Amino acid sequence: MAAEVKQLPPPVLTGGMPLMEAINARQSGRRYNPEHKVDDQTLSEILWVAWGVNSHGKRTIPTARNLQNMGLYVISPEGCWRYNAQDNCLEKVSDENLIPLCEQQAFVKNAPLHLIYTAVDDRWGRSHVGSAYQNVYLYATSKGMNTVVRGMIDTAALTAALPLPEGQVVIAHQTIGYAE
Repeated sequence: MAAEVKQLPPPVLTGGMPLMEAINARQSGRRYNPEHKVDDQTLSEILWVAWGVNSHGKRTIPTARNLQNMGLYVISPEGCWRYNAQDNCLEKVSDENLIPLCEQQAFVKNAPLHLIYTAVDDRWGRSHVGSAYQNVYLYATSKGMNTVVRGMIDTAALTAALPLPEGQVVIAHQTIGYAE
């Protein structure tokens, strides 16, 4: 497969709900309007808050000992894309629809956006993933979107299906979208 790249617009780094209000309002939401797609601007901002590079040249989340041993993927019916934070783009890594490997709960099929978090499954990898999905929760809350992080997925099949760096495994899945 030839490398297919989707350039994302730069994330808007101003505005939004004040942090304390977002923390107070944060909750898991499992109801999605499948017709209300996530536009590229919002997608860029979601990916940036999860695993982007900030104005100091650092990741938007802390990583123990600066390991940065995490990966972030977007899955859709058209395939799977790896987020490249340095170039703010998505790089297609598979034409396969991997969403069925995440559909152990009925609401998943209605979510317009699916993120897969990977990491080295060591002392710190799961902590890095937790920091990333918490940032997404706060962003989604600020934008009036629903999200939920999930472990009820076929992690072994997803790990096998994705071209992951050596030692990385699938840790979590996060659905995101606008409420019904």
